[in-house]
Amino acid sequence: MVLPPQGCGRHSQIVSSGHPPVLRLCRVLTCSASSRPKGASDMSKTPAAHFEAASTLAVVVSSHEPLLFLSADQVIIAASASFCRAFELDPVTLPGRHLSAVGNGEWAMPRLASLLKTTAAGSARIEAYEIDLKRPDRKTRNLIVNACTLDDGDTDRVRLLLAVTDVTDARADARLKDDLVREKAILLQEVQHRVANSLQIIASVLMQSARKVQSEEVRGHLHNAHHRVMSIAAVQKQLSTSPGGAVGIRTYLTQLCDSLGASMIADPDRLSISVMADDSAVTAKVSISLGLIVTELVINALKHAFPDQATGRIEVAYHASGSSWTLSVTDDGIGMPAGSSAPKAGLGTGIVEALTKNLDCELRLSDADPGTAITIRHRGSAGHHKDIRPAA
Repeated sequence: MVLPPQGCGRHSQIVSSGHPPVLRLCRVLTCSASSRPKGASDMSKTPAAHFEAASTLAVVVSSHEPLLFLSADQVIIAASASFCRAFELDPVTLPGRHLSAVGNGEWAMPRLASLLKTTAAGSARIEAYEIDLKRPDRKTRNLIVNACTLDDGDTDRVRLLLAVTDVTDARADARLKDDLVREKAILLQEVQHRVANSLQIIASVLMQSARKVQSEEVRGHLHNAHHRVMSIAAVQKQLSTSPGGAVGIRTYLTQLCDSLGASMIADPDRLSISVMADDSAVTAKVSISLGLIVTELVINALKHAFPDQATGRIEVAYHASGSSWTLSVTDDGIGMPAGSSAPKAGLGTGIVEALTKNLDCELRLSDADPGTAITIRHRGSAGHHKDIRPAA
């Protein structure tokens, strides 16, 4: 198969075995004045012939990736079949044509031409340069091009290899994914906002009901319910600001205890709650259980540990080692009454015991001398503890 000359002063000759796209030989004839023998007449001038390596051409043409094999002045020597298919071009018309003349001139990009010229000069190489291919009556394609010189041992002639990757669909998928993520974040934020408002309304209704009832027992139950709702609101607020499903324990417990103190301690100079925790983090699921346990134990201490004391202190501590961790709530109050004076187990005790069992933990009650210490210990189980250090 012989291709007709295209372009000024240059044409390509391709000899095929009859089984395209395997090329056996490509001959580029350069009719430049420098190639003419000195003293020869115009009629006897013989063009210098340059034979491209058949293996190079075969690799280019049969490549699954869209490729262009170019001369230093950006004239196409060969194009891969995948390039022709991707951009709906006739492969017969490409060899010998300047890159800017391909198709309807859509490849005539000054910036790309400048980069190719710089690459041919050896000053740089094109790596992941993104361009938009705009064609009449067709969708704009987002392309990433890479180009480098091809070292075939011939230092007198520079050859460029231009690889083109169509990322249009990938970019569209990425934009769609980003839009879905943003939409999900907005919806989640709206849900969290509504949950927070609902908890505040419930807490207000409980407080108003507590003020109206005459029975002290009923008022106490309503106050307890109010405190629990406020603690759940604090847990929900902290979880809503925790990215990636991992909750930093120190910040989480500190904010939770601050919320409990603000709603239950009338005189901060008399009673205080402190938090001692390391920089570990837990999963959101575990953090909910820990938050509810701490809430119940702190509420219980505030209600019963300091009936007649002038001052009192509650300390919440959390420490982890690998997948094992220990949570403790200690007060310096009157301690746990024994014998007949010991209080009956209430709702709070049942909640703590159920959550402890659910976390596969051991619960231990001890004398802090003065006061009471309640320790919950979990021994290494995958999935409960996230060893993320430091946590925000």
